[in-house]
Amino acid sequence: MEAGHTARADTLKGWLFRVAYNEAMLAGRKRQRRDRSLKRLAETPVSESATPEELASLQESIREVRERIDDLPAEQQLVVRKRIYEDKTFKVISEEVGAPLGTVLTRMRAALAKLHRWLADKDRVDER
Repeated sequence: MEAGHTARADTLKGWLFRVAYNEAMLAGRKRQRRDRSLKRLAETPVSESATPEELASLQESIREVRERIDDLPAEQQLVVRKRIYEDKTFKVISEEVGAPLGTVLTRMRAALAKLHRWLADKDRVDER
């Protein structure tokens, strides 16, 4: 956008669409990278050198996340469970629940934001 003034007036619309397309592709790549990282982290085995306290803390965190998923609205729970536990794509989830893909993505994003807030609040309380 900073270089918008350099585009010719007769090609400004095309230039703007190209900028929007590039930004959308960048956002998609970032989302995919984040999803792959989270999946790798979830699949990482617990270190054999982990102390009993670390293992107990990990189990407590897992239990807390599962409980918090139960606290989500039903539509968000459904999307989270199908995506995480059943490893379904958002397109498949969209078809199964009969909702537009954008709606399914919004439900997942909202659920993750709520879970993040709840866990961050829990961490702040634990630090006190």
